[in-house]
Amino acid sequence: MNFKEFILSFRVHTAPIPLTERIRSAVISGIAIFLLGFAIQFLPEFNFPLAMISSIAASTVLLFVVPHSPMAQPWPVFGGHAFSALAGWLCGQSIQDPVLAAGCAVGLAIILMHSFHCLHPPGAATALMLVLFNTHFNSLGWAWVTGAVLANTGIALLLALLINNLLPGRHYPMRHTPEPILKTDHLQLKREDIEWALTQIDGVVDVTEEDLMDIYELAIRHAKSQKKNNPKS
Repeated sequence: MNFKEFILSFRVHTAPIPLTERIRSAVISGIAIFLLGFAIQFLPEFNFPLAMISSIAASTVLLFVVPHSPMAQPWPVFGGHAFSALAGWLCGQSIQDPVLAAGCAVGLAIILMHSFHCLHPPGAATALMLVLFNTHFNSLGWAWVTGAVLANTGIALLLALLINNLLPGRHYPMRHTPEPILKTDHLQLKREDIEWALTQIDGVVDVTEEDLMDIYELAIRHAKSQKKNNPKS
């Protein structure tokens, strides 16, 4: 990479997202947080008060802005927070140095999320939160941690299922339906085609047009190489 390419790599990549979709995503995210906090107030308290965990706000961005993202699906959301909470609790209890505990907690959380196929970035914030506020949470005990994580993730997922499926053009969770294979021997997509397709998706796609074109080109090359190596397939 030369100097010019390095400088250009810092440019802002803007996706063709309509203003109405941006406003709608912001509004429903705010409503979801409000409803989450409102619901938690009425949950039964078993010797400890439940509260919102700050990392759930980051999950809200995924659930209501990019609900099609693999990291926003139910298992990554639930498992990501659950395993990260476990990592944060264990490291906070067993490592005295808070800085070392923080690094270990985030690292362990990522390993667990990868191992159990539930990678969810806000989960790492849950692990860090439990380490940074270990002194406070230690008095509440593991039962509070379990209750808080279950309450926050459970209600957030219920709201995602309800709100996203009530909005026109949205579906949650992501649905995988088999599609016929596109014959590309005499068809070549252009960047304009990718840009137009992005405008037809109701939500934010967290990749750039350049990324999609690169993926498309790599997929075509792989398909052609496979066909060349296995002419009968």
